[in-house]
Amino acid sequence: MSIKLVLGLGNPGREYAETRHNIGWRVLDALAEREKLAWKTQPAFSAEIARWDHPSGRPVLLAKPLTYMNESGRAAAALTSYFKIPKPAIALVYDDLTIDLGLVKITDRGSAGGHNGVADVLAKLGNGFIRHRLGIGPKSPPQMDLKDFVLGKFSPEQRLIVEQNLTHYLSGLDLLLTSGTEKAMNLLNRRVPHEPEQT
Repeated sequence: MSIKLVLGLGNPGREYAETRHNIGWRVLDALAEREKLAWKTQPAFSAEIARWDHPSGRPVLLAKPLTYMNESGRAAAALTSYFKIPKPAIALVYDDLTIDLGLVKITDRGSAGGHNGVADVLAKLGNGFIRHRLGIGPKSPPQMDLKDFVLGKFSPEQRLIVEQNLTHYLSGLDLLLTSGTEKAMNLLNRRVPHEPEQT
């Protein structure tokens, strides 16, 4: 089934803009910038929305929930209900602590894995949506509190890895939207992360 809604998870507010938890927003912003799309705040959906006329000829909706992370399901439920989008046509883009920084994994099932945003989407929609998981791991130092880690900002070296991999993140989304989940999983789940270039 073709993806009709790409939902990036994050927290609103300038203080969260460059945190690990907001990498899903970073990727959607990069996609909107590449395609010259304009974000519009839609209070009825508790989200910012951009409409993309995909090269395949079908419209794709990009959305960033404006609720805090643990209420992401509110926007997901409102959007899918209004636009009558089935779960297999939804791609959730979010940070994943269990995946190394720079890697992407595509899955179509699973638990929330401790991610409050995913947990709320699961609570509101149930399972069955596609997950475009962006690695932010490993947690370092290991004893650091999970909340402190995900709400912390990338180090300069880590930020460089994110920036160098933006093309990879976007090409992964392109592959998912154009070729489907199975092909995207086969190609993306084996990729190795880029290391920052030595200067």
